[in-house]
Amino acid sequence: MLAGSKWRAIWLPVGLLLAAGLSAAGTGLAMDRPAAAAGSGLGNAAAHPHAPLPGHPALQAASAGGIGRQTVRVPEVQPLPAAPADHSTEAFSFLEPRHFQAVEVVATGYYAGPESTGKSPGHPEYGITYSGVRVRKGLFSTVAADPSVFPLGTILYIPGYGYGVVADTGSAIKGKKLDLYFETKRQVYERWGKKKVKVSVLRRGDGQVTEAMLDRLNGIVEAAGSPAP
Repeated sequence: MLAGSKWRAIWLPVGLLLAAGLSAAGTGLAMDRPAAAAGSGLGNAAAHPHAPLPGHPALQAASAGGIGRQTVRVPEVQPLPAAPADHSTEAFSFLEPRHFQAVEVVATGYYAGPESTGKSPGHPEYGITYSGVRVRKGLFSTVAADPSVFPLGTILYIPGYGYGVVADTGSAIKGKKLDLYFETKRQVYERWGKKKVKVSVLRRGDGQVTEAMLDRLNGIVEAAGSPAP
């Protein structure tokens, strides 16, 4: 009895010391473990088999920019190719007066009355030009010029006036001068008077003008449905 009690008395303190030491060792191990490894599983692959291994790109991205944040590269947006230039109207640019010979002239306005022609209504030659056609104001109007500069039948573009066909002459119209026809004396003064302009020669005349030619230019024959002569 004494022998057993003696051994129990010896082993009991030893057991308590061993138990206390193991507990302290376990506590130290737990204290030495990083909090992140204990809670999140990062760095503890055994506890979380799907956790990224050290050196994994996801882990590197997490350590560089924060957990769950990764750098996303946005692809550069390539500019759309420029639309081809529209040259459809250039095919007709040859009709523009700027492409023709330009001549600077002094242009005055006139009408068929006595102040301009010396003839009054009722006169047999009232409103009749040198070429024989009657004066007219339209898309293509009759104008007077020096035939040595602009032969009869010459088609001109006069800025501010429009298109003119040389159909008349005059004793005072010599050199680079024009007389532009208007229907009334009031229009002569209000719309024109006397100006220096650069006219474009669209077609050089052959010395004659006819009513049929003026009708064609103004679209009268075509509008009526009759064949052009």
